[in-house]
Amino acid sequence: MPVRIVGAVGLSALMLLTAGCAGGPGAGRTQAGASEAVTPAKPLPMKAIPRPATWTGSDDKAHRLRITPTRLARGSDSDLVHIQLDDDLKGMVPYYLTFSYTNTGKKTVRDVDPARNFSVNGADGRAAEQVALFGSNPMATGSGEPPECRESGEAELTAGATAAICQIFMLPKDQRPATVSYRDDGGDTLIWQVGGGKGGAAAGMLPAGRPADGITEDSRRRPVSLRITPKGVRTGSLADLSRFDLDADDKKLIPYYVTMQYRNTGRYDLLPSMSDGVTLRTTGGQTVQKLTLIDIGGPGVGRCPDAVPHTMVKPGGTVTECSIHLLPKGDAPAAVVFDGEVAGSEQVTWRASVDDRT
Repeated sequence: MPVRIVGAVGLSALMLLTAGCAGGPGAGRTQAGASEAVTPAKPLPMKAIPRPATWTGSDDKAHRLRITPTRLARGSDSDLVHIQLDDDLKGMVPYYLTFSYTNTGKKTVRDVDPARNFSVNGADGRAAEQVALFGSNPMATGSGEPPECRESGEAELTAGATAAICQIFMLPKDQRPATVSYRDDGGDTLIWQVGGGKGGAAAGMLPAGRPADGITEDSRRRPVSLRITPKGVRTGSLADLSRFDLDADDKKLIPYYVTMQYRNTGRYDLLPSMSDGVTLRTTGGQTVQKLTLIDIGGPGVGRCPDAVPHTMVKPGGTVTECSIHLLPKGDAPAAVVFDGEVAGSEQVTWRASVDDRT
């Protein structure tokens, strides 16, 4: 997960500006020796299990690391009293992820930055906003970091060396972490569960299989209401897609099939293409769009047909559609989301329950 830095070009994510960036030396900072009330962060249950990982260094070579999240703690709003938050971060809760990383290879690794690959995720698969503190005033006292999160890491590790770093993540108050994940440069996703991986009931997420109302558009962009019923999420196989020309990266992934039933409760006919609005959120904090396969006149994918029946869906009519989503190894579905992309309408989100019995 990249982090935007002031003045950098081509990077994306959220940033924090320390209040010392304006107003002269020491503005918005706590001066040396000044007393400051600190609310201790609350550690969350998470097993600090070391995992082997791969890091691609500045030499474009793969280097072996050992990654270990050692602590995830819930902070307090008071921790950020000296920080100028972006508007969309205000009211969120800070979580502090501390992890260690060890060079298990035989050569020195340079420009190591594993923090950007970490994610803290809710039960609905939404990734927390990873943020970085930036202080442009070298005369200011203090670094601006919350006292619970000051491990700064090392950009260069000799063989066998270990460093630790703390990264700040922001989640809405009604959401709690369910997993910590790491997107390995080797292509896999490493997952550590937080508190058993449940994360509580995510706000707005429906149980798997519960019917719900949604909105889509017809071919003339007129809104059409739907009654949507998730029918299941199944693990697929790359062998099912052997007829199609997948690129090398796609062949490293695992297909999942999401089946949904749509009933046209509106006034206009619909093309059977509602699955275009389906995305799959993962336990690793990724949002995975539908895979588009070109198969004009072909048999399609037998285990995941585009639409049954494959005809216009008239008012009162029903169609069942299946969409294919490719996930990295180690990751898993967390939530199914439908978004008809109609102005003023909201996404509908269900808990994903993978059932391979059918």
